[in-house]
Amino acid sequence: MVRDANDPSAIAEAVRTLQAGGLVAFPTETVYGLGADAASDVAVAGIFRAKGRPSDHPLIVHVPDAAAVDRFAGELPAFARRLVDAFWPGPLTLVLPRREGVAAAAAGGQASIGLRSPAHPAAQALLQACAAATPPVHGLAGPSANLFGRVSPTTAQHVHGEFGDALLVLDGGACEVGIESTIVDCTRGRPVLLRPGVITPQQLEAACGQPLALPRDVATAAPRASGTLEAHYAPKARVRLMDAAGLQTALDVLGRDAANIATWSRAILQTPSATVLRRRMPDDAREAARQLFAVLRDFDAQGVRLIWVETPPAGPEWDGVRDRLQRAAAG
Repeated sequence: MVRDANDPSAIAEAVRTLQAGGLVAFPTETVYGLGADAASDVAVAGIFRAKGRPSDHPLIVHVPDAAAVDRFAGELPAFARRLVDAFWPGPLTLVLPRREGVAAAAAGGQASIGLRSPAHPAAQALLQACAAATPPVHGLAGPSANLFGRVSPTTAQHVHGEFGDALLVLDGGACEVGIESTIVDCTRGRPVLLRPGVITPQQLEAACGQPLALPRDVATAAPRASGTLEAHYAPKARVRLMDAAGLQTALDVLGRDAANIATWSRAILQTPSATVLRRRMPDDAREAARQLFAVLRDFDAQGVRLIWVETPPAGPEWDGVRDRLQRAAAG
């Protein structure tokens, strides 16, 4: 069932559902999340069942503000505090040492936990109402509200199309950011980038006052984190990345016989086939991120078998889009 996230009665219904151990889909500025009470291992198990997600693949816990961090994390290093101050609420997840005895299922059994405070007003309204309820729900485990490994949802209609009327979906409109949050590991004494997003490495380094490492730069193993599997975010159609010249050559070779193909490119492509679906990728990285998952879902809905995408430009502002497309192509 889809309900308007701006309706206070919808928020109240969502709080009751979460208190009872149920699931609620809610909007964030990144993608829609599939939420459950993060402190209830039984409720969190419902997320893994609904998504078909392995139970050792950790979930991100959404909290209303920095004051809620202590309920789930045992430590907030100084550089992590600076990241919170700079980017919360917003599209940044911090992996922190998990407080003992709390949210073990949401953390996938690890000693660390990913925390984020979303900026979307509907997400904030839901989180604050949950925290103020009796009994309170202090945080929502909330992976993307789609089947595991598939394309993340950026509208309520995307979620409803996968889960149907049995799931309460709070409709907060299309997601403004469009790809999942940047994830920074803060458990090993220095900031380590686990998943790129719309916040660039330069912005992270400027905020925290330390160089940002990559997992290969640190001797100890990185904690498992949401959305970091090699194959992920995959539509039903096969995704292939090519440069503009390669895209045009492939279309030229097929000529009028090109069929069941969609393209998403910054270059203007030519083809004599009337059946190739062509969409233009924005030149702006943030706008491309906002459109990415909706474009992939739309191509799937139109029944194409191949999605050919122009490789995003070099540059840190494109890292998040490039990462999602590479994982989608691996799927």
